[in-house]
Amino acid sequence: MGYHPVTPFGRTVDAVLIQRQNQLQAASERMPAASSQLEPAKPVSKWNVLRDLAVARHHFGLSDRDLSVLQALLSFWSGTELPVDRALVIHPSNQTICDRLNGMANSTMRRYLARLVDAGLLLRRDSPNGKRYARRYGGEKVAYGFDLSPLRQRAREIEMAAEDVRAEEFRLKRLRETVSLMRRDLAGLAEFGLSLRPDLPLWDRLGDLAALSARALRRKLTLADLAQMEAQLRVALDEARDILDPMEPVDNSTDALIETPQLSTKAAKIEQHHQNSQKDSFESESEIGTQNLAEDSASPQIALAMKAPQPLTDTPCPTKVTASGYQTTTAPNAPESSSTSAHDMLPNMPLSVTLAACTSIQSYIDHPIRHWHDLVKAAHHIRPMMGISTSAWEEALSVMGPAEAAVVLASMLERFEEIKNPGGYLRHLSAKSANGTFSCGPMVMALLRKH
Repeated sequence: MGYHPVTPFGRTVDAVLIQRQNQLQAASERMPAASSQLEPAKPVSKWNVLRDLAVARHHFGLSDRDLSVLQALLSFWSGTELPVDRALVIHPSNQTICDRLNGMANSTMRRYLARLVDAGLLLRRDSPNGKRYARRYGGEKVAYGFDLSPLRQRAREIEMAAEDVRAEEFRLKRLRETVSLMRRDLAGLAEFGLSLRPDLPLWDRLGDLAALSARALRRKLTLADLAQMEAQLRVALDEARDILDPMEPVDNSTDALIETPQLSTKAAKIEQHHQNSQKDSFESESEIGTQNLAEDSASPQIALAMKAPQPLTDTPCPTKVTASGYQTTTAPNAPESSSTSAHDMLPNMPLSVTLAACTSIQSYIDHPIRHWHDLVKAAHHIRPMMGISTSAWEEALSVMGPAEAAVVLASMLERFEEIKNPGGYLRHLSAKSANGTFSCGPMVMALLRKH
């Protein structure tokens, strides 16, 4: 058609309408020049544009009813693609459009059409008398109605807006899953801590926070709300872990490293002579410290402190036994802050809770598990017995970290008869951990409730 009208028939003209008409006309004029210099423009699938527009509808100020009307209009275009070399004018009557919309009222349909025009996704090509029709003059076809060219012109913009919305929804889903896992861990730790230390008011506060978080997760929360909840739950988990897993202070002095526990003179236990040429020195010191601590540990708090975790290190560390009988390790010239990689991070679940739920692993080793590195050694020992391949175990170590992988293996040992393929199950959990959708806390708390 030789001339494209700008003003609509029987309607007022505003600056926005004229601006959009001019932008579309300028883009149409630039397209042939651009296609001659670059790659030729490709046709656009009308249904892909509609799907992307449904995802990013709020970005363009549209509703689902607006898109229903647009879907009905797209159905009047015969092909599945919006070509570049043809005019994209459709000319259905109002009654035909309402029939495609399952009997929608005419006034309602016109209101949604106006919203699509205001959003810049449609253009009106009105005839001199305001009717919609198409005529042929020789080899040229002249059509008046609705122009779908803006959908083709803005297809890339719509696609990018949809990608941004999908990325935002993915981040929201991941953060919501993380908050849900942290809430379950906090509820379990509050219940377990109340059974160990009922005199502390901390557990009631943590239980209330877990209940309020569960109630808040029923609503549709924004990304900022979930980030705030995650920060609160992380602080609460650290408080619970500090109470359930008290860390013994490390003394780096030379006297403490060579300190020897005093021998008991009780008749019930003779300690003056212990000889075993097959044991190393640090194993003998560990047994002596265990015997002295067994005499003094009458309260659950001291028994819980025996299980206090120590950070994993990659280099050998000197071993000492303090006056109270605790065995600790110190790394020479260790930096004050360590990396937060998977190999250095400890699980949110305290070691004492893990050992209370996973009791079977203790029967496979000849010394008590007191630290995280003891649990990791025990997991290395029982891994071949469970039929787990070396590659599956190494994958779990690299993704979860040694401590959490050991907790998962100890939990699997408790339910070993129910697991048909331990290696495949461990690989499945490693994949979930790599995606950030797995925590060992629910596994341990489920076993603890059975006990």
